[in-house]
Amino acid sequence: MAPIPGSGLAKGLAVTLRTMTRKSVTAQYPDTQPELPPRSRGVIGLFEENCTVCMLCARECPDWCIYIDSHKETVPPAAPGGRERSRNVLDRFAIDFSLCMYCGICIEVCPFDALFWSPEFEYAETDIRDLTHERDKLREWMWTVPAPPALDPGAEEPKEVATARKTADKLAAAQADDPGQEGRA
Repeated sequence: MAPIPGSGLAKGLAVTLRTMTRKSVTAQYPDTQPELPPRSRGVIGLFEENCTVCMLCARECPDWCIYIDSHKETVPPAAPGGRERSRNVLDRFAIDFSLCMYCGICIEVCPFDALFWSPEFEYAETDIRDLTHERDKLREWMWTVPAPPALDPGAEEPKEVATARKTADKLAAAQADDPGQEGRA
Protein backbone atom coordinates (compact mmCIF):
# COMPACT_ATOMS: atom_id res chain seq x y z
CA MET A 1 0.00 0.00 0.00
CA ALA A 2 1.47 3.32 -1.06
CA PRO A 3 1.58 6.14 1.49
CA ILE A 4 -0.69 9.07 0.87
CA PRO A 5 1.28 12.06 -0.36
CA GLY A 6 1.72 14.61 2.44
CA SER A 7 0.82 12.20 5.27
CA GLY A 8 4.26 12.68 6.88
CA LEU A 9 3.76 16.43 6.85
CA ALA A 10 0.32 16.06 8.43
CA LYS A 11 1.70 13.83 11.21
CA GLY A 12 4.48 16.34 11.93
CA LEU A 13 2.02 19.24 12.08
CA ALA A 14 -0.23 17.23 14.42
CA VAL A 15 2.69 16.73 16.84
CA THR A 16 3.50 20.44 16.65
CA LEU A 17 -0.11 21.44 17.38
CA ARG A 18 -0.33 19.04 20.34
CA THR A 19 2.87 20.48 21.78
CA MET A 20 1.71 24.07 21.27
CA THR A 21 -1.47 23.50 23.26
CA ARG A 22 0.31 22.09 26.32
CA LYS A 23 1.46 24.27 29.20
CA SER A 24 5.23 24.84 29.18
CA VAL A 25 7.32 23.34 31.96
CA THR A 26 10.18 25.83 32.07
CA ALA A 27 11.96 26.07 35.41
CA GLN A 28 13.13 29.60 36.08
CA TYR A 29 16.58 28.55 37.32
CA PRO A 30 17.90 31.36 39.49
CA ASP A 31 14.52 31.81 41.17
CA THR A 32 13.74 28.12 41.68
CA GLN A 33 16.52 25.65 42.43
CA PRO A 34 16.41 22.37 40.51
CA GLU A 35 15.67 19.16 42.38
CA LEU A 36 18.85 17.13 42.01
CA PRO A 37 18.88 13.35 42.26
CA PRO A 38 20.43 11.96 45.44
CA ARG A 39 24.23 11.60 45.38
CA SER A 40 24.53 13.71 42.22
CA ARG A 41 27.99 14.80 41.07
CA GLY A 42 28.49 18.50 41.51
CA VAL A 43 31.90 19.36 42.91
CA ILE A 44 34.51 17.52 44.96
CA GLY A 45 34.63 18.20 48.71
CA LEU A 46 37.69 17.56 50.91
CA PHE A 47 37.50 16.11 54.42
CA GLU A 48 40.94 17.35 55.42
CA GLU A 49 41.15 15.41 58.70
CA ASN A 50 41.16 12.12 56.79
CA CYS A 51 43.83 13.14 54.25
CA THR A 52 47.18 11.46 54.90
CA VAL A 53 48.89 13.05 51.86
CA CYS A 54 49.34 9.65 50.23
CA MET A 55 49.07 11.36 46.81
CA LEU A 56 46.98 8.53 45.30
CA CYS A 57 44.32 10.93 44.06
CA ALA A 58 46.87 13.16 42.32
CA ARG A 59 48.68 10.19 40.75
CA GLU A 60 45.53 8.52 39.46
CA CYS A 61 43.89 11.67 38.09
CA PRO A 62 43.90 11.39 34.27
CA ASP A 63 43.82 15.19 33.89
CA TRP A 64 46.49 15.97 36.51
CA CYS A 65 44.25 18.64 37.97
CA ILE A 66 44.95 17.91 41.67
CA TYR A 67 47.82 19.78 43.29
CA ILE A 68 49.15 18.62 46.67
CA ASP A 69 52.03 20.05 48.69
CA SER A 70 53.16 18.68 52.04
CA HIS A 71 56.05 18.52 54.46
CA LYS A 72 57.25 15.95 56.99
CA GLU A 73 56.89 16.61 60.68
CA THR A 74 58.48 14.68 63.54
CA VAL A 75 56.06 13.41 66.17
CA PRO A 76 57.41 12.68 69.69
CA PRO A 77 57.15 9.10 70.95
CA ALA A 78 53.76 8.03 72.31
CA ALA A 79 55.31 6.19 75.27
CA PRO A 80 58.54 6.85 77.16
CA GLY A 81 61.43 4.97 75.55
CA GLY A 82 59.65 4.84 72.17
CA ARG A 83 61.04 6.25 68.98
CA GLU A 84 60.07 9.39 67.15
CA ARG A 85 57.84 9.06 64.12
CA SER A 86 57.51 11.25 61.08
CA ARG A 87 54.24 12.06 59.39
CA ASN A 88 53.14 14.05 56.36
CA VAL A 89 51.39 17.36 56.96
CA LEU A 90 49.16 18.81 54.27
CA ASP A 91 50.24 22.29 53.13
CA ARG A 92 48.20 22.68 49.94
CA PHE A 93 45.37 20.73 48.36
CA ALA A 94 43.88 22.31 45.26
CA ILE A 95 41.74 21.10 42.37
CA ASP A 96 41.64 22.91 39.04
CA PHE A 97 38.01 22.51 37.98
CA SER A 98 38.74 24.02 34.57
CA LEU A 99 40.69 20.81 33.83
CA CYS A 100 38.64 18.31 35.87
CA MET A 101 36.42 15.99 33.84
CA TYR A 102 34.42 14.82 36.90
CA CYS A 103 35.28 11.16 36.38
CA GLY A 104 35.44 10.44 40.13
CA ILE A 105 38.62 8.35 39.98
CA CYS A 106 40.20 10.46 42.75
CA ILE A 107 37.24 9.77 45.03
CA GLU A 108 37.28 6.04 44.27
CA VAL A 109 41.02 5.54 44.89
CA CYS A 110 41.18 7.51 48.15
CA PRO A 111 41.72 4.80 50.80
CA PHE A 112 40.99 7.15 53.70
CA ASP A 113 37.66 8.67 52.54
CA ALA A 114 38.98 12.21 52.28
CA LEU A 115 37.22 13.11 49.01
CA PHE A 116 33.46 13.13 48.39
CA TRP A 117 30.97 14.29 45.77
CA SER A 118 29.05 17.37 46.82
CA PRO A 119 25.82 18.34 45.03
CA GLU A 120 26.99 21.98 44.79
CA PHE A 121 27.10 23.09 41.17
CA GLU A 122 27.04 26.88 41.40
CA TYR A 123 30.73 27.73 41.35
CA ALA A 124 31.07 29.56 38.05
CA GLU A 125 33.76 32.21 37.79
CA THR A 126 34.29 35.06 35.34
CA ASP A 127 38.00 34.23 35.00
CA ILE A 128 39.15 30.67 34.24
CA ARG A 129 42.13 31.11 36.60
CA ASP A 130 39.71 31.37 39.51
CA LEU A 131 38.46 27.81 38.95
CA THR A 132 41.43 26.42 40.88
CA HIS A 133 39.91 25.97 44.33
CA GLU A 134 42.15 25.59 47.37
CA ARG A 135 41.50 23.40 50.41
CA ASP A 136 39.51 26.08 52.26
CA LYS A 137 36.86 26.16 49.54
CA LEU A 138 36.95 22.35 49.17
CA ARG A 139 36.44 22.02 52.94
CA GLU A 140 33.38 24.31 52.75
CA TRP A 141 31.84 22.04 50.13
CA MET A 142 32.42 18.99 52.32
CA TRP A 143 29.61 20.09 54.64
CA THR A 144 27.11 19.99 51.76
CA VAL A 145 27.76 16.29 51.10
CA PRO A 146 24.58 14.30 51.86
CA ALA A 147 24.68 11.38 54.26
CA PRO A 148 25.15 7.98 52.61
CA PRO A 149 21.99 5.98 52.00
CA ALA A 150 20.85 3.75 54.84
CA LEU A 151 21.98 0.15 54.84
CA ASP A 152 19.56 -2.52 53.71
CA PRO A 153 17.87 -3.83 56.88
CA GLY A 154 18.05 -7.38 55.53
CA ALA A 155 21.80 -7.22 54.82
CA GLU A 156 24.26 -8.84 57.18
CA GLU A 157 26.27 -6.59 59.46
CA PRO A 158 29.67 -5.40 58.15
CA LYS A 159 32.63 -7.37 59.53
CA GLU A 160 34.20 -4.27 61.07
CA VAL A 161 31.05 -3.42 63.02
CA ALA A 162 30.58 -7.03 64.13
CA THR A 163 34.20 -7.24 65.37
CA ALA A 164 33.90 -3.91 67.19
CA ARG A 165 30.64 -5.05 68.80
CA LYS A 166 32.22 -8.34 69.97
CA THR A 167 35.17 -6.48 71.47
CA ALA A 168 32.87 -4.03 73.25
CA ASP A 169 30.77 -6.92 74.60
CA LYS A 170 33.89 -8.68 75.91
CA LEU A 171 35.07 -5.46 77.57
CA ALA A 172 31.66 -4.92 79.16
CA ALA A 173 31.60 -8.53 80.42
CA ALA A 174 35.12 -8.18 81.87
CA GLN A 175 34.13 -4.97 83.67
CA ALA A 176 30.96 -6.60 85.00
CA ASP A 177 33.04 -9.49 86.43
CA ASP A 178 35.59 -7.14 88.06
CA PRO A 179 33.87 -3.88 89.10
CA GLY A 180 37.09 -2.44 90.63
CA GLN A 181 38.87 -2.57 87.27
CA GLU A 182 37.49 0.81 86.22
CA GLY A 183 39.26 2.62 89.08
CA ARG A 184 42.63 1.02 88.23
CA ALA A 185 42.65 2.02 84.57
